[in-house]
Amino acid sequence: MNAKPPPKGDIRNLAFYHSRQLVDWMRLEDLSFSFTSYQTGRLFLAGADEQNRLSLVQRAFTRAMGLYADDQNLCVADLYQLWWFENGLGANQTYQKSFDRLYIPRIGFTTGDLDIHDIGVDASGEPIFVNSLYSCVATVSPKASFKVLWRPPFITKLAAEDRCHLNGLAMKDGAPAYVTAVSKSDSVEGWRDHKRDGGILMDVASGETVAANLSMPHSPRLLNEKLWLLNSGTGWLGTVDLKSGAFEPVTFCPGFLRGLDFYGKYAIVGTSLPRNIGFVGLELDDNLKARDTAPRCAVLIIDTETGDIVHWLTFESHITELYDVAFLTGVRRPMHLGFQTNEIRQFITMESDLD
Repeated sequence: MNAKPPPKGDIRNLAFYHSRQLVDWMRLEDLSFSFTSYQTGRLFLAGADEQNRLSLVQRAFTRAMGLYADDQNLCVADLYQLWWFENGLGANQTYQKSFDRLYIPRIGFTTGDLDIHDIGVDASGEPIFVNSLYSCVATVSPKASFKVLWRPPFITKLAAEDRCHLNGLAMKDGAPAYVTAVSKSDSVEGWRDHKRDGGILMDVASGETVAANLSMPHSPRLLNEKLWLLNSGTGWLGTVDLKSGAFEPVTFCPGFLRGLDFYGKYAIVGTSLPRNIGFVGLELDDNLKARDTAPRCAVLIIDTETGDIVHWLTFESHITELYDVAFLTGVRRPMHLGFQTNEIRQFITMESDLD
């Protein structure tokens, strides 16, 4: 990390700085990225403009949390809804002469306040999500708040009690494969007593615990048959040996980790400032002190082959916590429409426009 930050950017009083070559790298790799901040209630899209500057677009979503993204679609969870966005531009079209993607909210699922964390998409294109409040993996329903797909075998009752703080979801071949939870508790908010070393990784198909003694694990993801996750209470990004259950640390990140995605050999993660009450007593505190560094709220790009943090976007005001992150491959400068703007009223397309 730089000892002296580069000059700050300012978008609606949001102070941030980024690594010197971040935008050049994004343009070279032909990608952008998105991330959510539930503490400020924002969905952000980060790209590169024509002057080779960082383009950072934000829209308000009350408690923006889980995020699914690809080059044509976005899905984001807010306080009580799940929103599905579609790209409204056809091939080689642009919006306002510079945006090459325009994500438009097309479908809204009203779920109620389920504390939705990670989101995936199944083989049929339906959103799958972690319903943390009810300690289960669920999907949307046309006639109910949600449909239960799976729950840990130690959860004896589906109740709105956030018993184990189920939070992370790894998809494989269009189906849920692995989940993370902060503990194996089966009582109301029992996970709060086991934050330091009660975390687990579970195999969905068998219901078995693959790894234990983790610290508030989040964001399990499969890459080339290897399981990656964030051992958030320690600050380490790493892998789990699916046979032995051993966690193998790869990169220490200065902050509480949430959100993970991959592009080739690169990982993108989000770090947050620890809460003074909620995150007290974690190994992360010791690891930060040992490195004589302060926690940061940032989006980090990591070379998984070397473990080096190669690019970053760090926030210095307003935003203190991030939840999810995602690469947008093949997208240089994305935009999304807000719900309370003239744009969403006036941007009208027919299916033939998108052919």
